[in-house]
Amino acid sequence: MDWSRYRFHTRWTLPAPPAAVYDVLERAEEYPLWWPQVRRIDRIDDTSGRISIRATLPYTLTFTARQTRREPDAGVLEIAMTGDLEGWARWTVTAYGDGTLARYDQEVAVRKRLLRLLAVPGRPVFRVNHTLMMRAGRRGLLTRLRQR
Repeated sequence: MDWSRYRFHTRWTLPAPPAAVYDVLERAEEYPLWWPQVRRIDRIDDTSGRISIRATLPYTLTFTARQTRREPDAGVLEIAMTGDLEGWARWTVTAYGDGTLARYDQEVAVRKRLLRLLAVPGRPVFRVNHTLMMRAGRRGLLTRLRQR
């Protein structure tokens, strides 16, 4: 097993229409306005950018994200990542009751040297760090949706 590889699956139920949720999620350059752990996004071109994230632990991950799928009718947004994280991430936004289910799926390998060295003992802590980041993202998204 490669201890530097991760699969994450997060589900957010949100009290807003799928189109509104999708609209916020597709504006990646605005994530730092509502998601505190997304520290910076520098647009490279129309389909890619350089992203820096830092959650609870004292390290920053920087990677280039390139859009690989954008399907508003299907509610799908997907990126490929290279840099400190290599792999992919996907949002899938669907109707759920009176609101929305936003599914986030990610498969990545960590390439940052220190995190690779700490892969085995740090794995549970890294997973908790990701969970905390995703909880903060949901709270930020809820606030952003209320502001619209």
